[in-house]
Amino acid sequence: MITPFHKNHLEEKGLIRNIQRQVQAKVDGILLLGTTGEAATLSEEEQKKVIEIGVREAKGKTLILVGTGSNCTKTAIEKTKRAKELGADIALVVAPYYSKPTQEGIYRHFQAIASTVDIPLLIYNIQGRTGVNIENETLLKIAKLSQVIGVKESSGQFSQAQDVLEQIKHLSTPFSLLSGEDAWTLPLMAIGASGVISVLSNLVPEKVVELVQSALNSDFPRAQKIYQELYPLFKLCFVEVNPIPIKQAMQFCGLSSGPCRLPLSPMQSKNKNKLKQLLSEMQLLWSQEIPT
Repeated sequence: MITPFHKNHLEEKGLIRNIQRQVQAKVDGILLLGTTGEAATLSEEEQKKVIEIGVREAKGKTLILVGTGSNCTKTAIEKTKRAKELGADIALVVAPYYSKPTQEGIYRHFQAIASTVDIPLLIYNIQGRTGVNIENETLLKIAKLSQVIGVKESSGQFSQAQDVLEQIKHLSTPFSLLSGEDAWTLPLMAIGASGVISVLSNLVPEKVVELVQSALNSDFPRAQKIYQELYPLFKLCFVEVNPIPIKQAMQFCGLSSGPCRLPLSPMQSKNKNKLKQLLSEMQLLWSQEIPT
């Protein structure tokens, strides 16, 4: 989920409206404080408030996932503990970024978290943001840790995801692979992925739910139809770094959003106009005037 701002302050009422909208669409879970939520630019107090609001509004109605990753293992443990204490159901933990640890260091990072905090852990593999790829051999070791339930796969390598799906069949405990990219949802689900942690669901949650449920029910003709309908949005919502486009799209559609915080800048005019035109063609546009 995005984190809505108003004049650079957390817009609590907007966050509540956005969460309620996701719950009404019957999503399986909401992810707070992820990359799309601009967690890196939120103060500790703001992060706490976002979790509290999410738990208050959605606990028991859908799963509450919270991003708790850090390139400092001690900090990741502290964030994961706090998320659990505040009521999170699952912690999404990204591979340590910037530090560029070895595969052994990556394993020990997750081992330390899993052995310290009693909460289900979803591993997040996204080399484009962290600078390191969790190789399959390492992921299989991590998957055997008692708290680990799955991976959000954003390596950008289809063959790696395919190998993970093949290898996890032989694990003694359940382990799920979720697409970390909207555009990969259907291709990965066609070979066994369980769903997606979606950016586009912020804008069209019902459509994303229908896409995933159709694929889970093996109704691939229906899933393909929805996927093709949404594909232009998949492309434009990643034409600039996430979450710049999705927040702009939500502004165009009259949803609580606000600007991104620095160092993320406003969407470029040429891309902004393309996005507005597409939303108009899809009959999602709330106003013909660009919101200020």
